[in-house]
Amino acid sequence: MSNQSKLSSSAVVVRPAMTYHEVGKFIGIPWLIYANDPMWVPPLRLERRFHLSHFNPYSKHGDWQLWIAYQDGQPVGRISAQIDKLHRERYGFDTGHFGFMECIDNHEVFAALALHAEAWLAARGVRHITGPYNFSINQEVGILVAGFDTPPMIMMTHSAPWYGKLLESQGYLPAKDMFAYKINTAFEFPPVMQAVIKRFSNKIKLRTLRRNQLAQEMEILRDIFNDAWVDNWRFIPFTEEEFAELGSTLKWLLPDEFVQIAEVDGVPAAFMVGLPNINEALSEMNGNLFPFGWIKLIKRIKNNEFTSGRIPLMGIRKQYQNTPLGLALACLIIDAPRQAGIAYGIKEVELSWILEDNLPMRHILKSIGSQEYKRYRIYQKTL
Repeated sequence: MSNQSKLSSSAVVVRPAMTYHEVGKFIGIPWLIYANDPMWVPPLRLERRFHLSHFNPYSKHGDWQLWIAYQDGQPVGRISAQIDKLHRERYGFDTGHFGFMECIDNHEVFAALALHAEAWLAARGVRHITGPYNFSINQEVGILVAGFDTPPMIMMTHSAPWYGKLLESQGYLPAKDMFAYKINTAFEFPPVMQAVIKRFSNKIKLRTLRRNQLAQEMEILRDIFNDAWVDNWRFIPFTEEEFAELGSTLKWLLPDEFVQIAEVDGVPAAFMVGLPNINEALSEMNGNLFPFGWIKLIKRIKNNEFTSGRIPLMGIRKQYQNTPLGLALACLIIDAPRQAGIAYGIKEVELSWILEDNLPMRHILKSIGSQEYKRYRIYQKTL
């Protein structure tokens, strides 16, 4: 049991985070939770400010509320509740979510947080709650349930090991698990995959991102992603604004070669995006770009001073899935950013996240020598 659970048993007070100062406290709570966890990587406070503001494109289709739990006047936990209109259109108008869960190892504190989030959702007609989503399934999701001994990659969550028991103590049940795989960039495809690649190489053309046509390129990627993922568990489509915002962020982080688009007979059919793992730099900045953090970050990005990377986005059009041509597309768009990564000094890559029931992709990843090294879990509850 952590020392945090031994804090005073004084009354827990939960208040909404409404003002600029209160949201700042909300953002700062992970620094308390992970003070003694060497694997945690502090997020950039400035980026979290944007994410938790109405400048976030999610606000166009989502409403949310933030809360902070206090004991003896000190913040000891946080939670959000949100309603996603796009999710409701697909899965029912009685659905809602919680997110941004951080809490000391104390059932009383988490019970108070959950009570406020559930009451807010219930007042808006919610009966089925899923989470944690920060804010949607297209962003950071789930709690870590295995793999606590390594730091998270860029845009992935890290969790305290007691979060599962806190959720289950309030009646939340596992809904879906997701895996993160890692692989050395020096891997080779097995002979059967090499044969499939050779068979379809004349039909498939690979190209990199056309940075001078960024808006059009992001729309191509969004269209492929939304088509490829439409049948996945709890899928909601990326909006044009969300993908454009993602593009404006990623363009500063990655070379053109880290975005690969595969065309079949001249038509975009699949894509993959690879990212340098800037968490390697963020781990040294304690969440602050100023006064000198931004100089260190820009220098490391410019000089390609990263040894690990992550594949956060990948999609193969639905018409090619579970076909030999689809396998060739998958292999080629995995291999192309791998070659680019090797050229930039990246030795290890994480592929995440992969749904537990996405057996075709899990089979491909295992066949090329990758290993499951982290497991994330989404929970659900019916009110």
